[in-house]
Amino acid sequence: MTVSGAGPDTGAPSARARALAVLRVRSRALAVALLPAAAAVILLAGGSTGHLPGPGWDLARRILTPVAVLVLLLAAGVALVVARARPAVSPTVPIAEEAAPDLYRMVRDLADRLGVPAPSAIALTPDCDSWLEDRTHPAHAPPPPEERGDTAQAGRPARRVPAAPVLVIGSPFLWWMRVAELRALLAPVVAGTGPSAHPDIAAARRFVRGLDAAVAVTSAPDRGPVFRAVLGGVGWVARLLLHGSRVHAAEMERGVAAAAAERAKTVDYGLRIVAQEQVGLAYAGWDRLLTRVALPAWRMGRWPARLNAGVVSALTELSRRDRLAEGFASRLGERPACDLLEEPGAVDEATSLLAARLFHGGPAETGPDWSPVHWGDYPEEVVDRKWRTDAARLHRILDALRVPPADEESRAPDGPTLARVLTHLTASTDQPPAPVTAVEAPAPDEDDPADGTAHSAALAARLTAELAREQASSAAVATGPQGSAAPDLDPLRDDRALPLFPLQPPRTGRELLADHITAMVCCAAMDTVGAVPGLDWLDGPTLLVGGARAAELSPQVLTLIEDGDPSDLRNWLTRQGIRPEKPVRLA
Repeated sequence: MTVSGAGPDTGAPSARARALAVLRVRSRALAVALLPAAAAVILLAGGSTGHLPGPGWDLARRILTPVAVLVLLLAAGVALVVARARPAVSPTVPIAEEAAPDLYRMVRDLADRLGVPAPSAIALTPDCDSWLEDRTHPAHAPPPPEERGDTAQAGRPARRVPAAPVLVIGSPFLWWMRVAELRALLAPVVAGTGPSAHPDIAAARRFVRGLDAAVAVTSAPDRGPVFRAVLGGVGWVARLLLHGSRVHAAEMERGVAAAAAERAKTVDYGLRIVAQEQVGLAYAGWDRLLTRVALPAWRMGRWPARLNAGVVSALTELSRRDRLAEGFASRLGERPACDLLEEPGAVDEATSLLAARLFHGGPAETGPDWSPVHWGDYPEEVVDRKWRTDAARLHRILDALRVPPADEESRAPDGPTLARVLTHLTASTDQPPAPVTAVEAPAPDEDDPADGTAHSAALAARLTAELAREQASSAAVATGPQGSAAPDLDPLRDDRALPLFPLQPPRTGRELLADHITAMVCCAAMDTVGAVPGLDWLDGPTLLVGGARAAELSPQVLTLIEDGDPSDLRNWLTRQGIRPEKPVRLA
């Protein structure tokens, strides 16, 4: 049942009106810049024709003419910066039509059903969202024919043809959603190409994007004092214009979205309601996969090459555990949307590498210290290596503190032991811990609770300082001799601007200590009772003792850190048959 007066163009008149308001801001700025020049022309014309004689008018001409020239030069400079500034583009993986002909066919069919222009191209982003992105700026255009090797078109002037926006699709949607669900979900997005094709809306968007890009250019650091002074004025003008058009631009986008949503009601409206439920589920699974599974691998210099396939496993596991998600896994028998790609594995690998770059700041290409890992190799190459590396770091710090072996060790052990860690953390407070030097001491963290023993606090401070040194040395090696150069305006090419979207805040000292003690316990379990590292799709690295997950380990470790009481942890070790006095193998 259709509401009276509602139709596909609902919201479009409001969007066009707001676009005209944005363009009026541009026109007013142009009028202000031309006003002194217009007054100077009138005064000069009046003087040459004898209509404005006298010393007063002569003085006005001498003052206003250079002022008008100066204002015109300043306006030309602002216009030049705005025109040449490169608008920001979302980091994506472009999908050529040859790599996904079925996907392009589905999108064009959807655009035909909606009666709107089809998107000019399709790209994927490692996020649970989809949108249209304008990439008509000359900086985003393909290279000239000479660089492409097209000798037939070389030397000919390039014609600027208005192009439709690029459709950006969240890569998790392609792997989790079915084809019909993806089509229903993309309908409101594709419908947005209709209002976007209106000349006033397109011009208003270009104006706002140009101002935003100009502000970014003027805010770039590492410039000389002269450039900072000049660009500071340009930035002030651009911010002033942005402030004047902000409300109108926001309302214009709301109008465009309302018009697109209204038009999309004619296509798969009922199925879209079901697909929206999958969006929330996909977002939860994607976030959990990145923070719990991918992040530990990234910190070890490995990047999972099949993140999108992993989100299907994570969401299937979620539907198995959570009764609210029951029935969602039954959809897996239908055709997944990733079948619309010719080589889904290659696309998954490209988006997985982009996700590592955006969320962790990893290198743009693989190398000896940055290599892909497949899910089957994750427990051995990531989990086992992570635990043994953390345990080795913990014992290096104990060696630096000159912590002796545990009393329960009858002789000097052949390697580091868990008993040494337990004895040090439960030692009497009459023996003060070794101090942390000013160079090693980290800045106090307000979010890190102050509770805990003196030994655990000192060990946590040492761990924080050690990790900070390791990260600083890694960053210095990655930056190389170009560390003092001016930053690249493209954040994906500037390692210092990464990660763009950090997944988690820096870990506190207590969290680091808990991770390292847990790693030591897991190493002891693997080397004494034959436990194995495992991968939990929702919780990340896990310890499997006798084929069962050791889920109750974390509370015992926290009790040891906060209270200095090892009884709960020792009881757990005894139940599992783990002998803490036995040496373990480190990385």
